[in-house]
Amino acid sequence: MPSLGRGYAEAGLAGTDAYPSAVDLRGKTVLLSGASTGLGPHIARRLHQAGAKFVLSARNRDALEKLAAELGGADVVAADLSKPGEPERLAAEAGAVDVLVSNAGIPATGRLASFKIEEIDRAIAVNLRAGIVLAAKLLPGMLERKSGHMVFMASIAGKLPAGGESMYNATKFGIRGFGLALREELWGTGVGVSVISPTFVSEAGMWAVTGLKPHPIAGEVSPAQVADAVWRAITRNRREIDVVPIQLRTVLKLQALTPGVFATTARWMGATRSNEALDRRQRDKR
Repeated sequence: MPSLGRGYAEAGLAGTDAYPSAVDLRGKTVLLSGASTGLGPHIARRLHQAGAKFVLSARNRDALEKLAAELGGADVVAADLSKPGEPERLAAEAGAVDVLVSNAGIPATGRLASFKIEEIDRAIAVNLRAGIVLAAKLLPGMLERKSGHMVFMASIAGKLPAGGESMYNATKFGIRGFGLALREELWGTGVGVSVISPTFVSEAGMWAVTGLKPHPIAGEVSPAQVADAVWRAITRNRREIDVVPIQLRTVLKLQALTPGVFATTARWMGATRSNEALDRRQRDKR
């Protein structure tokens, strides 16, 4: 099986007895949100290799149907998770699923003063609320079966605050905290929870389409590495996997120990200016 490889950090206790609450994906049904573009197809292909079946969801039905055909067939539910009632409808139409991969997300970069209130609401709805609602709606069935897994796509932005990313930081800190707390809440029930926190992702997704390059310390990872992390999280019941190059792992440790020093260093390195360049290229996708 592919692995994250040297230089990539994996956090969390594997536990004993061959990963309690881990899921063998063969024949299991995965609900994958944000499936049509970016990381979505890469995650779907990786889990398909492990034998998973799918309910695919995103806004673009045509793209979902194309991916479903590539996977040899899958259920498709088109949904706009920014709209009231849509996460609830998606959960209802998906039915009994064994695994939730909450992957849908939108850019929310830029200074807070540049946001319209409706843009704030949309960022919270897609990046944070949708995952929480899907989990709440799907959880009773998993608890009844005493089996299941939920994966929440967070980000290193859920660990490292930066000027010019206050809304994106808020949503990613939020979904990361929710996922980690839910894992503790469900410990011993047979339902596992994992959080995936990648750095900038090359080749596909919100960052890749900007054409920008990250600071060398932040680095980039491939969609395949993120997809492999999702597979590993489910099949080994990992608490959290940071998909980051080795140099960023050191920065994460520094930030955890001395957040004030980290913030000063980030300002000195011009992090906010870089984020403003990112905002200019992503603002139309808010």
